[in-house]
Amino acid sequence: MLPQIGKLFIVTGAIFLLFGLILTFVPHLPFLRLGKLPGDIIIERDNFSFYFPLTTSIVLSLLFTLIFALFFRR
Repeated sequence: MLPQIGKLFIVTGAIFLLFGLILTFVPHLPFLRLGKLPGDIIIERDNFSFYFPLTTSIVLSLLFTLIFALFFRR
């Protein structure tokens, strides 16, 4: 039981590390501008701004679906 929990913590830590690295270095990559893709809805008025990342949500959903399909295939 304890070795399984230990492995779970290691995998979770690796995922958090990878996610942290991605969040750190993605703004510096010009070809990967998530959040500013064509199709993202941005409405800006005087005292109001509305942002809905429609295309970004679709791209991330497809990406995570592919990743989970590859790693958790039975």
